[in-house]
Amino acid sequence: MESFGGLRQLLLLLACLPLQSGQETSVESCCASGYEWASQKRDCSSLPLNLDSRECSIAQEQCCLSHVEERHCTAGIALASKQEGCESHEGNSTYEDKIVKKCCYCCFMGKVARKQGNSCEQSLQMGYQCGLVFRACCVEGQEGTDPLLVDSPNKELVLPVEVDHEDPYRHDRCRGGGPCTQQCRDTGSSVLCSCFMGYQLQPDGFTCEDNNECITADHSCGIGQRCINTLGSFRCQRETSCGTGYELTEENLCKDIDECETGTHNCLPDFICQNTPGSFRCRPKQQCKSGFIQDALGNCIDVNECLSENTPCPPGQTCINTDGSFACQRTVPNCGRGYHLNEEGTRCVDVDECAAPNQPCGEGHICINSPGSYRCECRLGYYFDGISRSCTDVNECRRYPGRLCAHKCENTPGSYYCSCTMGFRLSSDGRSCEDLNECESNPCSQECANVYGSYQCYCRRGYQLSDVDGITCEDIDECALPTGGHICAYRCNNVPGSFQCTCPSSGYKLAPNARNCQDIDECVTETHTCSYNETCFNIQGGFRCLSLECPENYRKSGDTVRHEKTDTIRCIKSCRLNDVNCVLDPVHTISHTVISLPTFREFTRPEEIIFLRAITPAYPANQADIIFDITEGNLRDSFDIVKRYMDGMTVGVVRQVKPIVGPFYATLKLEMNYVVGGVVSHRNIVNVHIFVSEYWF
Repeated sequence: MESFGGLRQLLLLLACLPLQSGQETSVESCCASGYEWASQKRDCSSLPLNLDSRECSIAQEQCCLSHVEERHCTAGIALASKQEGCESHEGNSTYEDKIVKKCCYCCFMGKVARKQGNSCEQSLQMGYQCGLVFRACCVEGQEGTDPLLVDSPNKELVLPVEVDHEDPYRHDRCRGGGPCTQQCRDTGSSVLCSCFMGYQLQPDGFTCEDNNECITADHSCGIGQRCINTLGSFRCQRETSCGTGYELTEENLCKDIDECETGTHNCLPDFICQNTPGSFRCRPKQQCKSGFIQDALGNCIDVNECLSENTPCPPGQTCINTDGSFACQRTVPNCGRGYHLNEEGTRCVDVDECAAPNQPCGEGHICINSPGSYRCECRLGYYFDGISRSCTDVNECRRYPGRLCAHKCENTPGSYYCSCTMGFRLSSDGRSCEDLNECESNPCSQECANVYGSYQCYCRRGYQLSDVDGITCEDIDECALPTGGHICAYRCNNVPGSFQCTCPSSGYKLAPNARNCQDIDECVTETHTCSYNETCFNIQGGFRCLSLECPENYRKSGDTVRHEKTDTIRCIKSCRLNDVNCVLDPVHTISHTVISLPTFREFTRPEEIIFLRAITPAYPANQADIIFDITEGNLRDSFDIVKRYMDGMTVGVVRQVKPIVGPFYATLKLEMNYVVGGVVSHRNIVNVHIFVSEYWF
């Protein structure tokens, strides 16, 4: 398994740092000091830095961190190599655990690539260190090659190419792990075995055994924590916990949580929080005055002193409670209803309730006084109420419900009258109701339908009833509806009661459904202006006249194909006899492809516009590396090309990666190079003429 070389690269980087004048300590010795500390302590948090030299302290810290990271990475590779899975570090969030999990997953992906027969030269954007781990775990090699195929969404061209490839690991004695259980290094003269961090080499020189850090005390667990050994490492588990209202300190002691200081109490604004061991109390801010007591909510409630067991007033006096106090009042004779004390206050005499200006029976009624009381003689439509002792109106509507009026009965003093609900009118008998035909007065702006007790306005097609008055018909602006933007492909024009769709003035026509716009193919209808030597290419909303001729030593292929969205002209190399330069030229074909694209209104992800498929013959010891590239015409880096492996073929996908607002024209020059042994043995060139319409359809 190959070394990562991280420490060596770090030394080269640190060697470029300028040293201060008079500095004696070299960068190499400072780095060696940090490396040795990491080898002994396995941690850089307490690394003693050289404070006299900034460069030396940087070298110490970075070399120490690099070595610790490499040791944790080898532990992750060990987990993947033993097929124990990487889930043991799934819930851990320390920096070391993340490195172990990262290298474990990168090694796991390399093993999967090897099993699936994919290339060990990873093309994923997984980073430098992950790429090295991926390749190291996939070192058993890959087999098979692929043929070449150029493809766009509507065409494909097959060009077979012979390639050679030699396995660089055929003579590596450590291939597949060699005789070692973990790490293997072939020095040329011998094979050396080593172990990952957390393991130690056995006397046989090949086998690695887990190092129990909990037994050797080579762990960092603190007081109150228990060390638990794991494969290649260890973890610390806390043994004690505190109850509610307490927290565990770094010294493993339980400390009371001051809820008042931390603001975690639930006291109301009128209360003061008072901390207690393990809890808190809420005490009211307001203090009540004398004569009041405080309830649980902090409110001051008056004390009724007159209800106490010891009467506060002397005999012969009555206690009267007041707000916050009480008063004593002399006891007087209590006269019954209809009587009152005489002027001397010695006896009770009759009260004449009928005496002016009193009118206890009400205005217009007769009042007759009697000892201690009175009686009333009420008019028609009234009755004597024994509780209020007055003449009260008789509510005929309530006393005879549903028997006096057909619709509504309204009571009046001494009588009643009938009325009808809206949509009806009172009949001649003053009690019945009959329907009113509101449509006779033309209340609606368009159509009216009389219903029992009301009417209903409705509108013709293309109109809607107003929400304001319910009678006016308003034109429906179909173009302004939430779905109006989707009614017409281009523009929507509202007309009274309907709408009309329009298309751009040139290059398009309205479809039979009167909503979509159809492109006019000027090349088919022969309405173009291309000359005899030019080729007409239809694009969205127009056409282009292009003169595409094959260069010298190339001839136009006879299988040029036209498609709905792409047109292709292909030139095949045709060398003259004894033309050595032409034969040695790696360019075999030059193709011209025309593609018309719309302007994407919502560009949220790359759009794949053309596919270049490469199929190469498979030989056991040979393989060609296929390289796709955009060499010209990529303005503002609006396009890119990525390589994929699909159905046993190598595919180059040209994508639009940035939004383009038309009209826009660009010619992309694409190259497909077949590299064998570092030399381009075969090359195909595809010139893609891209026309972007200013419209989105």
